[in-house]
Amino acid sequence: MGSERRELMRALGARLRGLRAEAGLTGAVLAERAGVGQPTVSKVENGRMVPSADVLDRLSNALGLDESTAHEVRDLLAAVMAAPETAKTSGEVPAGTTLDDAVRSARLVRSFQCVVLPAMLQSAEYARHVFGSAPYATPEAVGRAVAARIERQSLLYEPGRESVFVLTEGVLRTWPGSPALMLAQFDRLLAVESLSTVRLGVIPWRRSVPVMPRHGFTLCDSHAVVVETFLGERVVDDSAEVTAYEETFRRFEGAAIFGADVRELLLGVMKDFRDLETSTTR
Repeated sequence: MGSERRELMRALGARLRGLRAEAGLTGAVLAERAGVGQPTVSKVENGRMVPSADVLDRLSNALGLDESTAHEVRDLLAAVMAAPETAKTSGEVPAGTTLDDAVRSARLVRSFQCVVLPAMLQSAEYARHVFGSAPYATPEAVGRAVAARIERQSLLYEPGRESVFVLTEGVLRTWPGSPALMLAQFDRLLAVESLSTVRLGVIPWRRSVPVMPRHGFTLCDSHAVVVETFLGERVVDDSAEVTAYEETFRRFEGAAIFGADVRELLLGVMKDFRDLETSTTR
């Protein structure tokens, strides 16, 4: 089986596993509600089985997915079906691999972003625009990168891990694609914000920033910081530089709002996107 197809199967499985966790269901309960066998749910979630369109629809209905999320998982299945079943020999490495590996090995992830949403919070369609905008991006490389990014997000639900995200309000208002894409993305942000393993903060426009942000970065424990650029990722593991990034993150974190305040802000920006969607469809 081709590596791209395997990655996409894992991405689909990880997304479904995450959605099941958000719904508070066990695999057995989901299988019973969907009218499928529990081994089927397990194999699909672990990327060892490609579900039929009917099985995916059953799982989506049992999870109570809204239209945008159901469309997202159908797109992932379509990508799996379209991927080649034989391995490529080019040896290409998907974009995002460096950051994926760094995040997987960390128990504490802290990410500050001032332009693009943190990688761990991106929907599949948002991530597709992120990777697609990079120089020399090809559809095949973008597909692999999106699959890796979605698969990695299952780490958000693992006990013993902690993720802290701080972003500027400008990130929420910098949007690719369409207002509908962003509305689906905000649904994801609200769902993730409620997780006990996640803290999501936003520096609102009404507050000045403590440091002028030059770029976004992701701290992996206290060992390394990863900076994403247009051409790839740069890993910094010099202890003095990592310490400086940690102090910078603390300053941004101190300026951010969390909890009920951030949920209110997210809902307010969602209203703006709904108004924009209405105005563009008239």
